[in-house]
Amino acid sequence: MAAQTKDYYKDLGVERSASAEQVKKAYRKQALQYHPDRNPDDPEAEERFKEVSEAYEVLSDPEKRRVYDLRGYEGVKSGFGRGGFSWDDFHHATEFEDIFGDVFGSLFGFGGRRGGTRRRPRGRDLRVRLDLTLEDVLFGKETEIKLRRTETCMTCAGSGAKPGTRPRTCHRCAGAGQIRIAQGFFSLTTNCDVCEGTGQVIGSPCADCGGEGRSNEQVSLKIPVPPAIETGTQLRMLGEGDAGPPGGERGDLYVVLNVREHERYQRDGENLHCEEQISFPQAALGDDLEVATPHGPYKVKIPAGTQTGQRFRVSNHGVPRGTDNQSMRGDLYVHIFVRVPKKLNERQRQLLRDFAKEFGEDPIEQEKGLLDRFKESLGFD
Repeated sequence: MAAQTKDYYKDLGVERSASAEQVKKAYRKQALQYHPDRNPDDPEAEERFKEVSEAYEVLSDPEKRRVYDLRGYEGVKSGFGRGGFSWDDFHHATEFEDIFGDVFGSLFGFGGRRGGTRRRPRGRDLRVRLDLTLEDVLFGKETEIKLRRTETCMTCAGSGAKPGTRPRTCHRCAGAGQIRIAQGFFSLTTNCDVCEGTGQVIGSPCADCGGEGRSNEQVSLKIPVPPAIETGTQLRMLGEGDAGPPGGERGDLYVVLNVREHERYQRDGENLHCEEQISFPQAALGDDLEVATPHGPYKVKIPAGTQTGQRFRVSNHGVPRGTDNQSMRGDLYVHIFVRVPKKLNERQRQLLRDFAKEFGEDPIEQEKGLLDRFKESLGFD
């Protein structure tokens, strides 16, 4: 194919509007199909493999893809080495491992980066749930949690060997913790199957930890909770998970936050909502209503003629608009409900009758039954 007519979208079999995930999926499929180790002595398959790899190198990079969409191959060819695309140009190391982990697993029977090519195994990641109140969300806090996790054994100082002895260097990997496997033109590394990536073999295990170098302990940790978080938010605490095996780093701790419902306020993003009851005279004549807010009492002006269901906004009395900005907040919405009295004396009833007549109304009053009068005499509503 001539350089000036290269169509990377056609090479991968995707539309020009394809997402990054669709590009990646198409590449994985074709890379597996045309891989030279699956097609020995087939120069056409090898050439096709290079074509789809070159296409992916361009289309997986947002900037290269933008230039290619604007100027075609002429716009991106200068980014390759002399003579065109080569494996040296395929620089997305992490992406490369993510894609080919499954491909190598299919070809050679083990995974790529997911299969454990770390120099030393790391400790297990832990996950805990932390319940919070709305006040915690509004102002942030530092709280303490207790959890059980593996800690470095104090008896053997994490070596796993009986005190007075030492682990010996693994004979298979010579202490590297990894072995190299060559397959075709690829050279891959994986954890040593004898020492499991530690580079050492323990002859006399520690009696307290059984050679693990770790023991199960309960610990207390202080967790800084930022304001404005929502239920489902995860905090990652680096190095606060299980201790790793000898020579390995600690895992991480993931704290999953859960915000409990509040008895007064309902949250809607950065805004809060609450309900306030007012009397009929307050609704009809208007009043200054003192409302309790999370940030202290606040007077809300209730205009004459306020109806049930009306709401009033108290600006900047909601949830912070960022984890590091306490001065800018959402709003608090106060929803008004007009309270109807359940008990009236005769004078109050007569006043309401006169009031109704002024509006041309003649409400029919229900006679109280024997049970209602009995309850009223006992002071029940």
